[in-house]
Amino acid sequence: MNDSGDTAAKDTKTPQRVLEGLGVADGVAIGPAHVIEVGRLRVREYKIGAGDVAAERERFADAVAASARQLKKLQARTEKMSGAAAEELGFLLEASQQILQSSRLIRRVDERIAAERVNAESAVQFEVGRIEEEFARIPDAYLAARAQDIHEVGARLIRRLSNVPYAGFADLPKGSIIIAHAITPADTVLMDPARIGGFAAAVGGPESHSAIMARSLGLPAVLGIQDLEEKIPPGETVILDGAKGLVIVAPSPATLAEYARVRRRLVRERGLLNRLRTLRAVTLDGTKVMLQANVELPFEAEAAVRAGADGIGLLRTEFLFMNRDELPTEDEQYAALKPFVVAMNGKPVTIRTLDVGGDKLAPALREKMPTGPNPALGLRAIRLSLKYRPLLEAQLAAILRVGALGPVRLLLPMVGTASDLIKVRAAMGRVAARLKKAKVRIADPLPPLGAMIEVPAAALAVKSIAAHADFLSLGTNDLTMYTLAIDRGDEHVADLYDPLHPAVLQLIHHAILGANTAGVPIGLCGEMGGDPRYTSLLLGLGLRDLSMRATGLARVKQRVRAVDIDEVTRRAHLMLEQPDSAHIARLLDKGA
Repeated sequence: MNDSGDTAAKDTKTPQRVLEGLGVADGVAIGPAHVIEVGRLRVREYKIGAGDVAAERERFADAVAASARQLKKLQARTEKMSGAAAEELGFLLEASQQILQSSRLIRRVDERIAAERVNAESAVQFEVGRIEEEFARIPDAYLAARAQDIHEVGARLIRRLSNVPYAGFADLPKGSIIIAHAITPADTVLMDPARIGGFAAAVGGPESHSAIMARSLGLPAVLGIQDLEEKIPPGETVILDGAKGLVIVAPSPATLAEYARVRRRLVRERGLLNRLRTLRAVTLDGTKVMLQANVELPFEAEAAVRAGADGIGLLRTEFLFMNRDELPTEDEQYAALKPFVVAMNGKPVTIRTLDVGGDKLAPALREKMPTGPNPALGLRAIRLSLKYRPLLEAQLAAILRVGALGPVRLLLPMVGTASDLIKVRAAMGRVAARLKKAKVRIADPLPPLGAMIEVPAAALAVKSIAAHADFLSLGTNDLTMYTLAIDRGDEHVADLYDPLHPAVLQLIHHAILGANTAGVPIGLCGEMGGDPRYTSLLLGLGLRDLSMRATGLARVKQRVRAVDIDEVTRRAHLMLEQPDSAHIARLLDKGA
């Protein structure tokens, strides 16, 4: 009888299932699943009478006002928190407030209620979907991920209009893993890392706000698993592998034991890496390597300081231009850039001018600069800034002014020829003269002017570009994309995106040699810089300045301190002779 009972238990045991997604925040969590329905916009559409339009618009306005009050309460809650996560949450909630106060979403919904005579919930759902489609066409992953801001505000409005209460996490069992359709900034405000083990969601990517917050809070996270919340029963034990992007449902005893060991090892490694923060990035033979941080949001500057960064190697300015109907003024840009320079306390800050195309900007600018048939190859980055001089000059003025507070460098994206640098240097001189005449404090001397090497033409013509640049920075993300004609955001060809392709490595090597010959410093700020797998290769190719996310600094520093320059140089040149990326990868992993 006992045997049959055991057999029955085995038969009813839920089998282990492995769900694959995008690992956006490293770490391992093991705990019960808490499944929530957040973010799905499923509402019933119905027509309203002509006499009811005014009342429906008023109902929508009330929902907007109530949502704004809710956000204020959440913002007040973040003020009681501390650290980078609190700063980032405040920033994200403020972004939501701006959308509620004046944005295309709010105007379009109000206009749709009046024009189509439909209920407010369906108008919100329709307009959110339309804006999300616009964002989905943006080739830049970080900017495309800002669609989640619109989605979150839309979901909040629909909940308010539908009288659906907002659920928190305070009473969950310790170690619970949040499973949802989407994770919003409001959700993360309510997450206590001492209680929540991690989270997984159906939507989002590495550059989404939920991913950024997961890294800031130190929570493992996996995103991008379609219909995730429908695949996991509430309370089921799950394992979250934030490095591999796995959600393991109903893990077997063997899998549980294995991941328990992995989690203990990660805790030990984290302690060791934290101790590296104050040590220099120096190879075994004494070669000093500069390790800087890539940042795009204000809280990340503090994270860079805590991680021991030698400076900010790439400050993206695109966040200043998102979800706005008007372009940011010179004063607004100065105020936004100031915290980065102040936080670095004398360490260099490299500020990149706007790296977007006409399809991603505020409506005021997009009307002047219509989108071409292929935005990735059209009027974007420095081409756009040079075409529309008020945009460039406002950025230059803000950067020159903030340069009075600490050392800054000016970096131009998507440089194709030396003339780009010549034109910007002339513009910088004119802006500097204007500011000096107005008795405004600016950087003295003027900031060094650098060029991104991220298109094959720039890599091949590096000597002519270097003749007019104070420094160069390799953007390996776009360089790989343009060299291989592959959009890594396109799921149909993303597996072909390969930074180890011989052509990519040859272009990187050519650019480094050209910069060295010209006596111009060259660094790297693409994703390769933050992956310790590539560290020895990049050092062997001649790079001594790498910039990456602050979270990657410790592991890259650990790798730097374990290599000998002569050995990695020999190995890198051997890789340059290989016929394909498979041979290169094998050599790379042998020497790792």
